[in-house]
Amino acid sequence: MQIFFKCNGEWVHQNEHVSEESLDESSGLKVREVFINVTRQQVEDFHGPEDYWCQCVAWSHLGTSKSRKASVRIAYLRKNFEQDPQGREVPIEGMIVLHCRPPEGVPAAEVEWLKNEEPIDSEQDENIDTRADHNLIIRQARLSDSGNYTCMAANIVAKRRSLSATVVVYVNGGWSSWTEWSACNVRCGRGWQKRSRTCTNPAPLNGGAFCEGMSVQKITCTSLCPVDGSWEVWSEWSVCSPECEHLRIRECTAPPPRNGGKFCEGLSQESENCTDGLCILDKKPLHEIKPQSIENASDIALYSGLGAAVVAVAVLVIGVTLYRRSQSDYGVDVIDSSALTGNPLLLNSSMQPDLTVSRTYSGPICLQDPLDKELMTESSLFNPLSDIKVKVQSSFMVSLGVSERAEYHGKNHSGTFPHGNNRSFSTMHPRNKTPYIQNLSSLPTRTELRTTGVFGHLGGRLVMPNTGVSLLIPHGAIPEENSWEIYMSINQGEPSLQSDGSEVLLSPEVTCGPPDMTVTTPFALTIPHCADVSSEHWNIHLKKRTQQGKWEEVMSVEDESTSCYCLLDPFACHVLLDSFGTYALTGEPITDCAVKQLKVAVFGCMSCNSLDYNLRVYCVDNTPWAFQEVVSDERHQGGQLLEEPKLLHFKGNTFSLQISVLDIPPFLWRIKPFTACQEVPFSRVWCSNQQPLHCAFSLERYTPTTTQLSCKICIRQLKGHEQILQVQTSILESERETITFFAQEDSTFPAQTGPKAFKIPYSIRQRICATFDTPNAKGKDWQMLAQKNSINRNLSYFATQSSPSAVILNLWEARHQHDGDLDSLACALEEIGRTHTKLSNITESQLDEADFNYSRQNGL
Repeated sequence: MQIFFKCNGEWVHQNEHVSEESLDESSGLKVREVFINVTRQQVEDFHGPEDYWCQCVAWSHLGTSKSRKASVRIAYLRKNFEQDPQGREVPIEGMIVLHCRPPEGVPAAEVEWLKNEEPIDSEQDENIDTRADHNLIIRQARLSDSGNYTCMAANIVAKRRSLSATVVVYVNGGWSSWTEWSACNVRCGRGWQKRSRTCTNPAPLNGGAFCEGMSVQKITCTSLCPVDGSWEVWSEWSVCSPECEHLRIRECTAPPPRNGGKFCEGLSQESENCTDGLCILDKKPLHEIKPQSIENASDIALYSGLGAAVVAVAVLVIGVTLYRRSQSDYGVDVIDSSALTGNPLLLNSSMQPDLTVSRTYSGPICLQDPLDKELMTESSLFNPLSDIKVKVQSSFMVSLGVSERAEYHGKNHSGTFPHGNNRSFSTMHPRNKTPYIQNLSSLPTRTELRTTGVFGHLGGRLVMPNTGVSLLIPHGAIPEENSWEIYMSINQGEPSLQSDGSEVLLSPEVTCGPPDMTVTTPFALTIPHCADVSSEHWNIHLKKRTQQGKWEEVMSVEDESTSCYCLLDPFACHVLLDSFGTYALTGEPITDCAVKQLKVAVFGCMSCNSLDYNLRVYCVDNTPWAFQEVVSDERHQGGQLLEEPKLLHFKGNTFSLQISVLDIPPFLWRIKPFTACQEVPFSRVWCSNQQPLHCAFSLERYTPTTTQLSCKICIRQLKGHEQILQVQTSILESERETITFFAQEDSTFPAQTGPKAFKIPYSIRQRICATFDTPNAKGKDWQMLAQKNSINRNLSYFATQSSPSAVILNLWEARHQHDGDLDSLACALEEIGRTHTKLSNITESQLDEADFNYSRQNGL
């Protein structure tokens, strides 16, 4: 067997070969190894079309065999790095990526990272990855990750050291919880209270942003001043008594002591002898008594007989009263609303009852809709609530204006859950009907809630201000050189979608059109709802009204569908559709724990009588449009919002709602009869169908000098949630503080067209679609884009679209229409892999073609 080397196509002289022979112990065969040495000078002197190469050739009588070519190169490592790592400032838990491209060298340099001159071992820290193209990746930045980072490159020739990059991990400040309100700064009169918070949750570190907003809040407060009591003038002396005395009295009521003031000092009654000493009190013989006494004996007997008769009548009255009380189911303090039916004065808070006239009342206290068409019929002027119970105080407590908290007892309804709203009607006498109808005619007539806009190929957004309803027409949905006038409206009358069984209307009925218009890309319709979203307690459906006026189910939110898509957020539902029409959301409660969100608010205004003040408490479904109706109606009636509205979580547990007035200042105000506590049946609240429900409370102040009102409104569901509205207002217009309800800020321009209507620039949108529409081996495609944007359900719908990424971005635009920047989308793209630039800072010039191609090659 012979072995020779051939280098660069020429045979190496056999004198330059070094040959060794050995015996393989396992097989017993002879092994021959041949070596040659190649010097640096030989490689440098060679000038061929390729690298210096050698191969060995072996042959024997069996044949010839050639080895592969072995290249011989001159090793080197250049001094300058192709890319040095750059310093970064990142928020805590943000992602850090430091890029390092080592100098050119043969063989290729190995890279090692140093932090503060200490080597980094990525195998010891799962949060650090140094395997991706020599880059250093810290998935979630910690405060301990701040420091100086250096990239070290080395091969067999030398070691090179990059410039150090300083990484700063900062923490933005966060507000702590508010402290409790301080005590009023004055003991008497009008002052202020304050509360504070600190920027320590967490405190800003390493240059992090300080908290935005106020650290101190102040509100006004009123402390009632103590008033010492003072005596009235003495009364006239009484007639002379058989004991020869007469007396006079005085009361501590000029003024009476109030708010902790001192009671009058001295006696409240005086007595003295009324005969100037002529009457002898000690018992004497009859012959010593003057004859006038004998003449008055018959008068004394007459008065004694009359007194006994009065006592007997009083005992009889008390006995009848106690018997009637024992026969009542609720006691004297609770009155069934069936005793109140038909009184127009109680139905309308602006018309006060005449307390001096004796009448028989029958009718409800709470109004669901003051504009109900059924009020105008002859046979049924009002729909009585047979289950309402009204708690009032005793006559003595009412006269003092003292209101104690009521003990509540719920009454379970019969039937299966949930119960329908069974209506019954009562007939009123025509003479009681006229005043209420006249009052209705003075209410303003609502105009149709409607908005329109003209849209073309560039698309745009149509917004109905302060209702939470909007429509997004994507770019390219309308063919080029075409334009359409698109409209959107909300049904303000009685809902045409009537509840079927246990189904509840959760949103307004929204119409968009024209109905015969077709789009090439699905548009996004945003509809607010009032459900506390939970798949465990609700089964929510999207319904559409047909041309025949019937409603049919389009889809269930939890089901898979390829015709449309529903994305349910806590307060709104974003729907992707391809046809216009009238849509609404309905919900079917699965358990008793299903919750509707109600917005509760209290309004107040003076009545015609200057001493009367009316409180109106509203409970409406928590949608911006429903409360907007209440604000509009109250504005026309001169009502004033007395406290910021609050949310009440109303459970579907069949228990009713109770509304009561508490802590009315005694001796200053009193609450009128039959309005201390009012109860609304469960079905009235649960099946309100977006119509406002309100209850009226009538208060009266004792004197015109009382200008401040302070009380509490308690709204609670039996065995459920409770909210307290604190009323603190001035009766005088000049001293009243205006409480503004800040509704959802919508665009002041209902129609926005073209690029200005979208938050994602069109060029960036195109590039994102081109990147993610194509399936990727690493899974970094449109499905991951959807999941990182919290769209984890019904992905089959997007698979049917020509550009799934474009539809996902349209859904993102509808969902984040009130956000100020693109942070949520930027975070999603960073989690997928794009980390070197914030999307909100990208301009079209920065996102050039080279950068785009680099992203495509790296699967970003």
